[in-house]
Amino acid sequence: MKSIFKYIAIAAVVLTGAASCEKFLDRPTEDTYNESNFYQNDEQCIQGVNYLYNSPWNDFTRGYYKVGEVMSGNLYMGGSPYMMFTVNSTDTDLSNMSKSLWAVNTHCSIVYNRILKADITPSVKNQCLGETLTMKALAYFYLVRSFGDVPIIHDIAAEVAGAKYNEVRRVRKADVYEYIVMLLEQAMTLLPKHTSGFDSYGRIDYYAAEALLAKVYLTKAGVSGELSQADLDEAARLAKEVIDNSGRELMENYEDIFRGHNNKNKECLISWQWDASCEPWTSQSWLHCEMAMDGFTDFGTDAWGDWVGPSVDLEDAFNVKPTDNPQGRIDNDARRKATMMMAGDVYEYFWRDVEYAPGKKGFDYLKFLYDKNYAKGSPGTLKSPTGTNCVKHLYGHTADHIAEMGTAPTRNMSNGLATHILRLADVYLIYTEAKIGATRGSTTDASAIDAFYAVRHRAIKSYDRPASVSWQDVWKERRLELALEGDRWYDLVRLAYYAPAEAVSEIKGQRRSQYNGLPDVYKNYFESGVWDASAVTYDTSAAVPPVDENSFILPFPQEDVVFNKNLSAEPVEVDVRNTYSF
Repeated sequence: MKSIFKYIAIAAVVLTGAASCEKFLDRPTEDTYNESNFYQNDEQCIQGVNYLYNSPWNDFTRGYYKVGEVMSGNLYMGGSPYMMFTVNSTDTDLSNMSKSLWAVNTHCSIVYNRILKADITPSVKNQCLGETLTMKALAYFYLVRSFGDVPIIHDIAAEVAGAKYNEVRRVRKADVYEYIVMLLEQAMTLLPKHTSGFDSYGRIDYYAAEALLAKVYLTKAGVSGELSQADLDEAARLAKEVIDNSGRELMENYEDIFRGHNNKNKECLISWQWDASCEPWTSQSWLHCEMAMDGFTDFGTDAWGDWVGPSVDLEDAFNVKPTDNPQGRIDNDARRKATMMMAGDVYEYFWRDVEYAPGKKGFDYLKFLYDKNYAKGSPGTLKSPTGTNCVKHLYGHTADHIAEMGTAPTRNMSNGLATHILRLADVYLIYTEAKIGATRGSTTDASAIDAFYAVRHRAIKSYDRPASVSWQDVWKERRLELALEGDRWYDLVRLAYYAPAEAVSEIKGQRRSQYNGLPDVYKNYFESGVWDASAVTYDTSAAVPPVDENSFILPFPQEDVVFNKNLSAEPVEVDVRNTYSF
């Protein structure tokens, strides 16, 4: 596909041009390196892998939340085709999402081949090779769950040499999953159990690859149209090994996971590690700009997420309503405040700069909306149609970024807050769901209950250990635990593999619309202290999205199909183990 191979030339440049402020992601600043004189020693090979933790993924980040959260019904974005399932093959974000994932595949292949030929310390070579294979597997995991049957490009150099890249065929989903399994199994033979030699946290190690493999098995378990107990058993086995042996632990406080000083923390197994300097461009995160309200940063115009907010349906899942008086709101799940801002919320880790918020340390949601003496960039009103705004993916403003990450953010959509892709809490829930088994009933297995309890009890301290856990318990818990982390759509995709009617029914039953009348309620409460939401109504006039069983596969970008008409042909079956090798 055109978008795959256009990145070959770009990759050769980025391999020696990227930079990062994170120590373990440092790259050389010299501009004299090229393909022929780089990868000459251990340090260069480590540096040669570093940029795979950020740059190639940059354009996928819009798909990460528009597909992962807007389509799934977790995030409201009025007018977005992702809300109404009208995304077509010419959509720019869809095209960039696809290009980014194929770019990761291309870059990983090039880096892998260069390091394979390098004369360096064997242990360093193995770790670097294992990291590239895990990143490649992650890219394919997103590809197959997003686009269904996709081509397998195993060795980019061989494809280019053969000059038949515009003839590649799509491969059956089941075989693509087998390819992902093969990649991760190979990675696990190369990676050290722990990466203490490179860094305590942040880099991919054996258990990070194993955790991803557990998630792959949980997903592929239903790809045949019915759940495979053998795949679920393997998911449970792999997840339990990670839980017992990885040395990872749940963070004590849920909201701490997403703060900059914890970019590399003991709970996260795979994360995108961004560089605020944006050198080169694409090494930085811009999720803050997409999620934060205008005026939230001290750059003024570098955020535009006023009209984006957690959905009414997600609010319902947390059992909170923006129509509830903040003083009497029952709010016992710590994940709610770490996910969505509501009237009455104050965040001590945002706006710690007194000069920016005179006389006040900490971000007060209502003061920000209505008090221009408190917030120079105050919008003067609530703009979120759902009455809430996002918290995850926000760093605050310059003083917060410096305090958390030791460096200032750069204007033009650049910050260094990590995006966590796979956390230990996810692995705990994978384990419990897999132990419940193909019947999707419930389990009384003590270890499965313990795993579920650990996740839920961290968020709700009053929650008592249950006698059993049902599949529905885990399904809802995954939504709450991983909300706004780009995961929910892919849970719905795997459900659609074996129970498409359930996936369709869930989306059609969601409250994906907005409230009318909330701005007046918020303003009156701020000015008078009186809460009266009696006139607020939920808008029931919005159309139900036209979801059917075919809605869980995104269309290929038009430019790819034009370039390679084989992408419109039926997928082929591939004997993965006998066709590809390392």
